[in-house]
Amino acid sequence: MADDKDSKSAGVNDPSRRHFIKNTGRAAGGFVGGTLLGSVFTGQTAQAEQSAQHAHSVSRGPETPNFQEARQFFTRSDDFNVLEAACERIFPEDEHGPGAIGLNVPYYIDKQLAGSWGINGRDYRAGPFHPQTKQIEHAKPHPERSILNRGEIFVSGLRKLNEESEKRFDARFDEASEDQQIQLLQDFENDHVEMAGITASNFFALLRQATLEGAYCDPLYGGNKNMEGWKMKEFPGPQPTYEGYIERDEFVKLEPISLASYQQK
Repeated sequence: MADDKDSKSAGVNDPSRRHFIKNTGRAAGGFVGGTLLGSVFTGQTAQAEQSAQHAHSVSRGPETPNFQEARQFFTRSDDFNVLEAACERIFPEDEHGPGAIGLNVPYYIDKQLAGSWGINGRDYRAGPFHPQTKQIEHAKPHPERSILNRGEIFVSGLRKLNEESEKRFDARFDEASEDQQIQLLQDFENDHVEMAGITASNFFALLRQATLEGAYCDPLYGGNKNMEGWKMKEFPGPQPTYEGYIERDEFVKLEPISLASYQQK
């Protein structure tokens, strides 16, 4: 997680950026007959060779596709691009390690929104819903009391972020400068932007919560790619036991393991 040191990769040194990061950072049949039979075997052989060549070509490291990096909830790439940019500002890449994008946080959020969490599937949803505005006396806005479910909150909030960016800076949020993105997120955090069905601060709180979850969750859930989030914190993951280390006087640094390590091959 980023601390209040300057982010080398971002290249921005101003105090406002450090302050913002500090305060917010805390997936038939067969043929009979010679000609037909021969053609089938020949075709199968050629197909097998092509498959082997393809398998060899996609197993050479960096070219191997990651099939978890696919959207399930966001149907518009524009919304997902805004999500990526916003998550990266909350959890930026720096000298300590990758940021939200490098940790697959946006895809983690996308997967969560595609499931029951995104529709508040386990929550009481029959109302009455709490007023989501700071203008009503005694109102205590909370994202769980909004008439919108989490998926709707994310879509509404991300589009409002982009709308505000285009209005103020004549640029999409994901194309705005880092300073401009931080300024907008700060205004959402402080409720300086009006939204319908949810307060801007509640949207920001939900976005920040989901970003941190994606950075530090077990990789089984789609975030924390290669356990890099845990490595930055020196968190060992769900170790089966500490019996061999608990009596030692010196600190023992363990390589992290994931829940996938317990699954039989």
